[in-house]
Amino acid sequence: MTSRRKGRVGPLASKQDTGPALDVDALLDDPATEIIVCCGSGGVGKTTTSAGLALRAAERGRKVVVLTIDPARRLAQSMGIERLDNTPRPVPGVHPDAGGTLDAMMLDMKRTFDEVVESQASPEKAAQILANPFYVALSSSFAGTQEYMAMEKLGQLHQDAQKSGRWDLVVVDTPPSRSALDFLDAPERLSSFLDGRFIRLLLAPAKGPARLMTAGLGVVTGALTKILGAQVLRDMQTFVAAFDTLFGGFRQRATKTFELLQAEGTAFLVVAAPEPDALREAAYFVERLSAEQMPLAGLVVNRASRLSLTGLSGEQATAAAERLASGTTDAPEGLTAGLLRLHAERTRLVARESRLRRRFTAAHPTVPTAEVPALSSDVHDLDGLRLVGELLAG
Repeated sequence: MTSRRKGRVGPLASKQDTGPALDVDALLDDPATEIIVCCGSGGVGKTTTSAGLALRAAERGRKVVVLTIDPARRLAQSMGIERLDNTPRPVPGVHPDAGGTLDAMMLDMKRTFDEVVESQASPEKAAQILANPFYVALSSSFAGTQEYMAMEKLGQLHQDAQKSGRWDLVVVDTPPSRSALDFLDAPERLSSFLDGRFIRLLLAPAKGPARLMTAGLGVVTGALTKILGAQVLRDMQTFVAAFDTLFGGFRQRATKTFELLQAEGTAFLVVAAPEPDALREAAYFVERLSAEQMPLAGLVVNRASRLSLTGLSGEQATAAAERLASGTTDAPEGLTAGLLRLHAERTRLVARESRLRRRFTAAHPTVPTAEVPALSSDVHDLDGLRLVGELLAG
């Protein structure tokens, strides 16, 4: 077993008041970096961060594919592609000077599940599984399926990259889960479900002769029939019997992908907003990555507030605004008072975000950090993504 990377400090970091700084360009330029996983709670800008990193890497000479799981489909719009689907497609407009390329795709959860079934089962067995109503429900809406299929697709892309040489870097935008930890937990959760007692109970009638059916099993089956309905139960039993031969393959791939995430060539970037819940979730994820011995590259703090004026405290701005407001009704001075109040409010916001950042750094002092200031508008084109990449690189 090779030694695992413990986080990109050292040559990729420089000390700041808020902890070491993440050198994003060094991370992207390192040929040993084969996979970058952007993870974090929902709504913190993982998709934009992933796309910005992928574009910057491509324009610095890497052959990149970015996998997104974004229901809003902003990535397709930003990258000038009419639609993204389960097939990587070239992104037009990437500067060719450095010799890099960029492909983008959006995870189709059900299609990925179908591909797994088709690759592991005979054509007859696969057709039987794909047509089963219980499988359709499982592959479309079962909790954790999206996260599991994201890892399946990551494994496929990495394998394709090694075989074809088409890409040397895979950037993954993880699903917008309620919890960032769902991405790491999904393979075990789905594998446990497929190998659980309930599934084995459904398999029991097909596993042996009728005389082995105990009275207790008959009672349970009868109860399930009353709860689910006879047809639903038959669909489930038919699916489980057909799917039984694939259980081992699911467990094996889940284990293999988990090992891939622990490998030297993988780098996790935890993405957060400067808000209590998001940074708390980021802290949980950092601790979980450490516990699972997964290589953490650093933290990206998105949408950080900045001060437009320097050298003027919030208290001074408030006092000046009050003096102006009480001494005149002149419109220009009233406008100045309003701007001073806005500055005072922004100063308080920046101070609050700084406290949150210091609290995170105190608990995790070795985690390198990159900070991206809040933009005045949403990113909607490649120029916007280039700006994001430049801000990430400091």
